[in-house]
Amino acid sequence: MVKIVGIGGSLRPEASSYQALAVAIQRVQALGASTEILDLRQMQLPFCTGGDEYPGYPDVIRLRETVQQADGLILATPEYHGGMSGVLKNALDLMSFDQLSGKVTGLISVLGGPSNSNALNDLRLTMRWVHGWVIPEQIAIGQSWKAFGEDGKLLDEKLSQRFDQFAESLVEHTRKLRDVI
Repeated sequence: MVKIVGIGGSLRPEASSYQALAVAIQRVQALGASTEILDLRQMQLPFCTGGDEYPGYPDVIRLRETVQQADGLILATPEYHGGMSGVLKNALDLMSFDQLSGKVTGLISVLGGPSNSNALNDLRLTMRWVHGWVIPEQIAIGQSWKAFGEDGKLLDEKLSQRFDQFAESLVEHTRKLRDVI
């Protein structure tokens, strides 16, 4: 069984990036993966200084250990000013090759306006620098405020199908690469 860890890059209480992450996590669970979500809203993480040690911040150790033990990742971010959120970038910066190298990763972005791929491109570049493997399927949800029902479910069938394809690709590639790396 593969283990997939999801990380959402927003601090907003009702963040649509976490709604999208929850949908993706449900889909990979349905395919037999074990999952965990690291909720950055519930963690106390310092700003990255480039150091190895962050005394007084046990959540840095938790972040690093959880990601290191994962076979794959789902990174979900709001797009702010044409890029990924600073919250998610900081969490990634608190880790190193030890945690991120070789991780199969699926990417999700949410936007209030029209859909585009800027934040996804940022994340793809960051993961490539740390030798992660990003799957080709990615999800960008434009006008995310109207993508989910009050129950958190997707309202658009085509978008729901994209989440299915995303989950299948992530689990399949994670299984394949886990046995090779």
